[in-house]
This record gives sequence, structure tokens and C-alpha cells, in this order.
Amino acid sequence: MGNSVLTNYYDDTIGLRPAWPALSATIEAKVCIIGAGFAGLATALGLIERGVKDVVVLDAERVGFGASGRNGGFVFGGYSLDCADLLAQLGPEQARDVYALTRQAVDTIRRRIVRHAIDCEKVEGGALLANWFDDEAILRQQQRLMHEHFGVEWRFLDKRELSGWVQSDRYSAGLFESDAFHFHPLKYALGEAAAIASAGGKLFERSRVTSIQPMNAATVVKTNDGEVVAQHVVIAGGGYLSKLVPTLERATLPIATYVMTTEPLGDALHALVPSRAAIYDTRFAFDYYRKLNDTRLLWGGRISIRDRRPQDIAQFLKQDMLRVFPGLKDARVDHAWGGMMSYARHKMPQIGRLPNGLWYGLGFGGHGVAPTTAAGELLAGAIALNEPLPDGFDRYGLPRTFRPAGLLAAQASYSWLQWKDARREARDARTR
Repeated sequence: MGNSVLTNYYDDTIGLRPAWPALSATIEAKVCIIGAGFAGLATALGLIERGVKDVVVLDAERVGFGASGRNGGFVFGGYSLDCADLLAQLGPEQARDVYALTRQAVDTIRRRIVRHAIDCEKVEGGALLANWFDDEAILRQQQRLMHEHFGVEWRFLDKRELSGWVQSDRYSAGLFESDAFHFHPLKYALGEAAAIASAGGKLFERSRVTSIQPMNAATVVKTNDGEVVAQHVVIAGGGYLSKLVPTLERATLPIATYVMTTEPLGDALHALVPSRAAIYDTRFAFDYYRKLNDTRLLWGGRISIRDRRPQDIAQFLKQDMLRVFPGLKDARVDHAWGGMMSYARHKMPQIGRLPNGLWYGLGFGGHGVAPTTAAGELLAGAIALNEPLPDGFDRYGLPRTFRPAGLLAAQASYSWLQWKDARREARDARTR
């Protein structure tokens, strides 16, 4: 299965990593952000772009340690909540506006990559939704929904045309979204951090927050060895919050997901995936994958309520890969890792302000690169310019997840959806 010790590909390929100190004194700031992942970094950059440079970002580990440095690297619009559900819940106008925030975020990420010269291996290959099932109506309905209600044009690819994008007997057709790209997420996070520091913001790693205490007109954020006295505090810890703000922790579920990469495959990979699109499929429990610049195939999928050993991740993800590309049975797995995402019961981001004045942006689930940037923009606008947060997010709020029962329910729900996928797949096989 490859190396005896399987590691995170992103960690192994960032080159010389900048290091920021641990907080060891009392400092003051206008805004203190807890969490140096995409949401926290985007909030800090958004504040700096709006003229607020007195910003401090704290992380218990290192920049991009959590889901931001472990994900598939897909950058496209939308949320974990399906667009059809978003439309049903918010209505046409509000759903379109809320979805548009993520499309704007994709453009913001592109702009920041250029503005700050972030070398994050960006590939403008679009995103391809490949149909796992035989029913063409799945794609036609999605194509029509996105066009009519969200102003997004997805191109339909029949099976013959799809073969020019991905060579697999597994798929029957596809939809191509051109306004999407993929990148090295940890390099992007580190590039954001460098941009924050160069503009006068402060970052502190290995600075676990132990308490948040109101004090007159300010808030004191204490770490093991220091403290920040701030006018505003933003919680952006995602799946790695731990007994810090119970109201937020009770409203999210930490859910694990898994990723691996193969060994470099050379021309064999280009034959299987002629395009540079990031690819995922139409199952509830879908796979996602993309070609890397060094001709490895990055493959992700599955969720669980517990983390898994890298060796186990490599084994079950390779089995998943072979269902799509059986010719890769001899390909070595060189990297395998997992990470924790924060999910809300309603599958939408949680963005807002608590009665005690704390701001928060979390609960991005498995579709977080663009929504985290959207959240950062909204929070920065609210703090710097007193802009109201969009009404659409108020509908979702912070419903309790009732751990540990909620974790068990989430695992049961995922298993049920896997069973539905398998049942539909078997029905397709019987009718061929």
C-alpha cells in the first residue's frame, strides 16, 4: 500500500513552511480571530482590505491545520445543502442571493491569488459532475435548476463526449461547470497568512485559547501563555473547537472525511483523465478526485464520526477508486489522511453574532472553500463597516446537535444514504 507511514500530501509538498510565534504576552487588537483556517484567514484579509489592520489571528496548532489544509481543493459555488433544498427553504430570490455569495467568493479567491502572488498550483479546469446512475434526468433536472433559479450555466456531456473528459465505464453522462477551479489548499492558506502578516496583521501559532472573558467594552482572549484584549472576537474554529464556546460547540458535529493520493502515474493518468477538471459524482455518498501536477491522482470520499488510521484510509479509498478505474489496481498509495469538518444539522454555514457579542463563522461541512471566504467577507463587512448580515442565514441559526446521539444519527443517516445509492445502482444493473 506504499509507505509504512502515510502522511498528508499537502504537508509534504509545501516546501519551506513559515512559522509564526506562540503568543506569550498581553497585546491589544481591534479584532481577535480564533482559528487560522480558511474562515478565520478570510475574515482577517477582508478586514484588512476594508482598512482594519489591527487584527490578531490565533491558532491552537498551525495555520491551515484543520479542514483547510486537508480537503480536496475544489473551489466552486454552493453549500453542503443541496441547491434544490436551498431553493425550497429560502424561496427563489433569497436562495439566488445566498448562492451568489459563494460565486462572488470564488472570484475573491482568484483575485487574492493574483494580488498576493500566492503560488497554490491553481488549475482552471472547471468541475465535472459525473452521473453514477443511468437516469439522464438527474443531470437534466440539475442543469435546469441551476439555469432557471441560480443563473449558472452547466454544460451537458453525453456518454460519448464525457469520454474526452474522463475514461471510465462507471459514468453515463456529466455536467460541466466552467466557473470552478482546484488548487493546493494548504499553500493557499499559507499565502493568505503571509498576506495578512505583510499588511500588518499578527498571527500566532501553538496558541490554544483557554478562555474568553468580557471586560468592560472589550473582551479578553486568554491563551496558555498570553492574552489578547480585543474590541471584537471572531470564532472560526470549525471541527476543532473544544469546550471553548458551548453554544457553538453544541450546534456543530465534528465529522471526519478522508483523502489519499496515488504514486505518480505519468501518461497512464492522462489517459484515464484527459481533462483537468475536478470530478465528483451524483451519489449521496460521492467520490471526488482530481489530477495533481506531479501526475498523482488525489482521491477523497466517505465520512465518519471517527478518525481512522492512514493505512485503513488508504485501503478503503483505493477500493473506491478501483470501482471507477479498475486499471489502477497496481497503483501504489503514497499518502492518506483524514480531517475533521464541522457540520450543522441544517447543512448550512453558521454565520452571526451571539448575544454576548462574539462573532462566529463555522459549520461549513464538506463544501467549504468558497463558503468560508463568503463568511469572511460578511463578517469583515459587519465588523468594519457595520453592514448587516444577509437575512438568509438567520433562518438556519444554531440548532443543537445533541452529541453524542447526534453523531450516531449522522453516521446512521450516511449509512442509509449509502444503502440507497447501492440499491439504485443494483436496479440500474438489472435493467441494462
